[in-house]
Amino acid sequence: MNGTDLNTITSDGMKYNRAKYEAAQKGQATRKNDSLGKDAFLQLLVTQLRHQDPLSPDDNTQYIAQLAQFSSLEQMTQMVKGLGEVAKLVSNIDSSVLVGSLSNMIGKNIQWTHATKTTDKEGNPKTSSETFVGNVRGIKIIKGKTVVVAQDAKGKLHEVDISEIEAVADPPKPKASGK
Repeated sequence: MNGTDLNTITSDGMKYNRAKYEAAQKGQATRKNDSLGKDAFLQLLVTQLRHQDPLSPDDNTQYIAQLAQFSSLEQMTQMVKGLGEVAKLVSNIDSSVLVGSLSNMIGKNIQWTHATKTTDKEGNPKTSSETFVGNVRGIKIIKGKTVVVAQDAKGKLHEVDISEIEAVADPPKPKASGK
C-alpha cells in the first residue's frame, strides 16, 4: 500500500483527494433532516427488502401497512401546511376589512376608557381607569393589532385599542353665522 491511498476517498465509485473532498463537503449547504422523508423511507424499505432472509421472508402486509401509514402522515402534514397558509390569508383579509371599516371613523369623535393594571404596596392587583374624548386622526396596525389614532382636546395623540372605544359620534357642525 502506498502513501497516496491514505489521502484518497472513494465515494459513489469515484476516487477523490481527501483534502479537496472534505473541503467540498464542508462548502456544500447541509440540510437539517430532523424527520424521515418520503425518499428516505422508501430507501429504507428497499434496503430492508434487499437484506431479508430468502428462506424466511417477512410478511408483505407489514410493508404495505407501513407505506400506507407513511402516506397518510405525509398527506396530513401537507394539509397542516395548507391550513396554516389559509389561516394567514384569512387573518390578512380580516385585517383589511377591519381597517376599511375603521377608516370610516376618521374625523369622528370617540370616547374611550383606558384601564391600567398595577399592584399596591402589598402586591395586590389594582386597576385604575381613565376616560378620554378625542377626534380620530387615523388607523394603525402595530404588530398585527389594529388601533385607532385619536387626538384629545389638548392635542396629544393616543393609540386606542378598539376594545376600549365606548362611543363614536360625528363632530359638531359649525354654527352658521347669522348674516
